[in-house]
Amino acid sequence: MSELPIFLEEQTEELIMQRMLNRVPADIDKAEGSFIWDSQAPAAFMLSEAATWAQQVLERGFASTTFGAYLDLRTAEHGVVRRAAVAATGQAAFRGTPGKTVPAGSIVATPADEVTGEASMEYETLSSVTLDDNGEGSIAIRAVIPGKNGNVPAGVVTIMSTPISGISAVTNEHEILGGADIESDESLLERYYLQVRNQGTSGNKAQYLKWGGEVAGVGGVQVIPLWSGPGTVGIYLLDTEKRAASSEIVQAVQQYIDPTKDGQGEGMAPAGAVVSVMPAQEVPVNISVKLTLASGASLADVQNLISTGVKGYLKQLAFEDPLVRYTRIAAILLDIPPIIDYSELTVNSNQDTNLEIGTGQVAVLGTVSVNE
Repeated sequence: MSELPIFLEEQTEELIMQRMLNRVPADIDKAEGSFIWDSQAPAAFMLSEAATWAQQVLERGFASTTFGAYLDLRTAEHGVVRRAAVAATGQAAFRGTPGKTVPAGSIVATPADEVTGEASMEYETLSSVTLDDNGEGSIAIRAVIPGKNGNVPAGVVTIMSTPISGISAVTNEHEILGGADIESDESLLERYYLQVRNQGTSGNKAQYLKWGGEVAGVGGVQVIPLWSGPGTVGIYLLDTEKRAASSEIVQAVQQYIDPTKDGQGEGMAPAGAVVSVMPAQEVPVNISVKLTLASGASLADVQNLISTGVKGYLKQLAFEDPLVRYTRIAAILLDIPPIIDYSELTVNSNQDTNLEIGTGQVAVLGTVSVNE
């Protein structure tokens, strides 16, 4: 805490000990090792410990300085509850003998990496599927363990943890997304401040933002009043990775706010409001550039650094800034040490032009094409 009560200031063991010795008459031996000194030293230590504990109790009593379970208790007083972890979802494509069935609850997985120590991620099928005449079939899968570690790129789910006769191969043709860790203290505190400082009331815009943010897995909310005429509200959602929210997250928010979508007020939304909850529309940002690299620099490594930098920048923009600025992309390139210079930079095939992101849209990294 920046300021302490006067009674908790200067409560170190040494200062407490000195004050205690000052109360002893001058004609009594109070040098270190004397009876008086030895008898007061333990008390001075315990009093300083008590002062430290009192400081910690104060810190746990205020939202800005508390943490963990203590923050949960503080925010719960205002109805703000930490969001749970969310399991990633996607699609798995199976190949094998035509007519064979992959039952619901079958487990598929990514391989473990013995070099990096990265553990295998397991996914379960959410329903059954029978392979067609070409011996192919696709089915929805969900991570067994919730969390963002379940978000994986395309082509990495290749193991049948549950062997099935007649099924020869499995893969995920697209990214598996939507996984989110349990809400961090920083995010919970931000939502708590939103609740107490910007009170939503009577179904105003602030209240829809609050409701949307209360559902696990939601990383961004955009509210459009009068979305489709009087009495309608449009809500666009992002996940915690600032990508379009999954269908499961969208459905959870719809169920929470307006499950019937007919203005009956069966959810959190007031009667008369028809609410439509939708995932944000992803707008790919494709980058092409010619680079001059330092001696020994790898083009592939630099490409990965560009991707990481641009992804971070686009996350900052999501539902906050409608412009992807050409100059910011250029600045990211120049901040990468192996890049000496660049030329022919285009963003979505345009040079020196900002990319405008519309309502309900979110910019995400598309392709990164680099050459020397």
